Amino acid sequence: MTTLHDTAVRGFASDNYSGVHPEVLAAIAAAGGGHQIAYGEDAYTVRLQEVFAQHFGEGVEAFPVFNGTGANVTGLQSMLPRWGAVIAASTAHINVDEGGAPERVAGIKLLTVPTADGKLTPELVDREAWGWGDEHRAQPLVVSITQSTELGTLYTPDEIRALADHAHGHGMRLHLDGARIANAAAALDLPVRAFTRDAGVDVLSFGGTKNGAMLGEAIVVLDPAASEGLRYLRKLNMQLASKMRFVSAQLIALLEGDLWLRNARHANAMARRLRAEVEAGIAAGSIRGVEFTQPTEVNGVFATLPEGVADALRESFRFYDWDAAAREVRWMCSFDTQPEDVDAFVAELSRLTRG
Repeated sequence: MTTLHDTAVRGFASDNYSGVHPEVLAAIAAAGGGHQIAYGEDAYTVRLQEVFAQHFGEGVEAFPVFNGTGANVTGLQSMLPRWGAVIAASTAHINVDEGGAPERVAGIKLLTVPTADGKLTPELVDREAWGWGDEHRAQPLVVSITQSTELGTLYTPDEIRALADHAHGHGMRLHLDGARIANAAAALDLPVRAFTRDAGVDVLSFGGTKNGAMLGEAIVVLDPAASEGLRYLRKLNMQLASKMRFVSAQLIALLEGDLWLRNARHANAMARRLRAEVEAGIAAGSIRGVEFTQPTEVNGVFATLPEGVADALRESFRFYDWDAAAREVRWMCSFDTQPEDVDAFVAELSRLTRG
């Protein structure tokens, strides 16, 4: 097939824009020969259970799925009765970017709390953690957090442990959306278990797509008592891959060695480079009217731009508005973002803001 796009073009809109890492493509090809039992009884999905046990400890179970929304919706559905509700930050992906799937597909009531940095605290959870036994109120039974958050911020292991203890003390469970969990592990420089299972997380979504996979995430059950029926819910929610070996092979390629961390470290480093160059331009007066709105802890940079600059800059580099009314934008770096991409982006930003 003829390549239909310019492979030299890179933007800063989303780490979903990036291609597939060559090592992941090779793993897909290697899994392609012959026949394997469908729907997860293949050698690759069996091996994937061993790989996840290496990262999270024995007794965990991983359920490969197609995408992050499917992982979140199906995982949360397995944690709740029909009358259950989920407490989450108002910026959470399950609230803002999943098309109403938690409500429409899973029938889950979301109880959202505004936060300045995308992070929940026990005190913020308590704004919605009430009404148990009240038949007129959806029952708060799960707290869901994102690591790293939608605003590019990080929870420390102690912060997650405090949330887990608080949730468990109220009879609730803790769910973690890990669409960018690799970026969090790289930034914290900690084993992924340290801020998940060891910190009290019960069920998580483990992201692969944003970190070099073609497609594929996994629901990882860390506490079997917190989840029920995933074997059936995955099919019911149209997330059961018939040729599951090709989803599992990608996750093995990422996680069996250190590819997942290499990719995440590089993406994080490119975001740090982007911020540092913009900061240097601001200090030198070659970039004007740009202010940062969040710390740059992983692979996203959040900033406000002068009137009209975002649209002019998008003529050369694709990226998204985060809060258009505030002229706030988000710039995302990926595993394949190159230093020269960052340099060219900052040069154009400088040209446009100098007027």
